[in-house]
Amino acid sequence: MNLKYLEHLDLKQHAQEWYRYVLPIFVLVLALFLIVFLVIKPTKKQAMWEQERDVRMGLLEIKDDAVYDPAFVTLSPTEMAIAPKAVRFDSPMGTEHGGLSYNAQPFLTDRHLGDDLNGIGGQNSDLGDPVYAVSDGRVIYAGWPTDGWGNVVILLHELPDGRMIETFYGHLDTILVPVGKNVRRGQKVGTVGNANGRYLAHLHFEIRRYPTLDVGAGYAESALGRLSGELSLLKWRGRPDDMLSAAPRESESYRQSLKVNTSGE
Repeated sequence: MNLKYLEHLDLKQHAQEWYRYVLPIFVLVLALFLIVFLVIKPTKKQAMWEQERDVRMGLLEIKDDAVYDPAFVTLSPTEMAIAPKAVRFDSPMGTEHGGLSYNAQPFLTDRHLGDDLNGIGGQNSDLGDPVYAVSDGRVIYAGWPTDGWGNVVILLHELPDGRMIETFYGHLDTILVPVGKNVRRGQKVGTVGNANGRYLAHLHFEIRRYPTLDVGAGYAESALGRLSGELSLLKWRGRPDDMLSAAPRESESYRQSLKVNTSGE
């Protein structure tokens, strides 16, 4: 049987009709999908950023065109330039020499990246004891990053030779300083805590030789830029071993800043 040419099976004609009607509809649907995606995605990122701003409100601003990841955030040159110079160092717990406290888990013991400092009573006897800034510094982080850390404060310091370091105070029960404020050596930055009951009360103290906002982990196979807290404080005391540390001099501007800090503004 001979097959006759059927007009409705003309592929060229059908292709022209598809191009004229179906393709515009497909492009319109795709454009609507992209618009919805672009509108919803920033909303989710903004919610995440606002949560991060609750605990990190330094000079760094989160850009709209990048996802915030603290592991890759370093401090700006401006923030490093205004960090106070640290010329004398004391212990963060107990007396200026670290008396009335002991190191329950020293630096790099069992991959530990800091020093676990306790009051001499042990157990939870030091819960709520004051934690002091070891030297003049600037608060660049104050908040609750994870349940494992509890409350954390990070201070930025400039050593006399120009190097930047950070001191890290973890597992705090309370935070007594706001982000963006300068603190003096010996000023209370928080109180000893237990991360909401996760551990026996103690202070996890670190010294870091890189300027970053990354809270990071407390254990690792290598030092990851951390320094021994006990040895560094002893090396940087800035005075003979038998000399007590004089009280910091407080300027009028500094006393005014303390009033602001106390008011919570």
